[in-house]
Amino acid sequence: MRHQIPNALTLANLFCGCCAAVLWLDEQPYRAAAFTVASFVLDYADGWVARALDVHSPLGRELDSLADGVSFGVVPGLMLYRLLMEAMCSDDPQLWCWAAAPAFVLSAFAAYRLGRFNLDSTMRSHFVGLSTPACTLLVLGIALAAHDNTFSIGNFFRRNPWATYALTALLSYLMVSRIPMHGFKLSSAGSAARRIIAGFVVVAGLLLCLLGPLGASVVVVLYIAYSLLDPPA
Repeated sequence: MRHQIPNALTLANLFCGCCAAVLWLDEQPYRAAAFTVASFVLDYADGWVARALDVHSPLGRELDSLADGVSFGVVPGLMLYRLLMEAMCSDDPQLWCWAAAPAFVLSAFAAYRLGRFNLDSTMRSHFVGLSTPACTLLVLGIALAAHDNTFSIGNFFRRNPWATYALTALLSYLMVSRIPMHGFKLSSAGSAARRIIAGFVVVAGLLLCLLGPLGASVVVVLYIAYSLLDPPA
């Protein structure tokens, strides 16, 4: 049973991802966001518990990527799909919209990244390319801000669907790129790295207070910029 605890957390991540997907389709973004946040917590918890219990298995690694493929692949694709649907097919009562389908290119690239990760046995303290959770967090902030029309972001994306297409293409590229991104893993971070992590946490808190959900997207943009300007060794 001890070996199955991390797997149970991983499957709970998958469960939350499925719930989030349905809620995005049902136009309940904040309930969907709550399940997505739960997926983030569970995704971190399964790895932490596996290390704490010293239980690792090929099955756990595969399950982790399968769960992430839904929670951080399908779900952000659905967020972008809703943005495009509102811009391109707002007069059509049907849920399906051909013009919005390119949003799932992001889901396909997320799956490619996760599959490549499973085959990579190199031990690193950093990521290669943008992680799927970070990508999801960026899209989540924009999707919620568009729903609330914060700073007229909703109007912008409804009037400029090309911006959503461009965002989909950019994030898809970043996920499968070979650009080194900071891992920010507390277990292997030195004192300097811990100070940087603490700084990001403080900035994230301030941005969330000032900008609401959009602050999450800004934090991820700052993280990408920091990784580009000061690449991990």
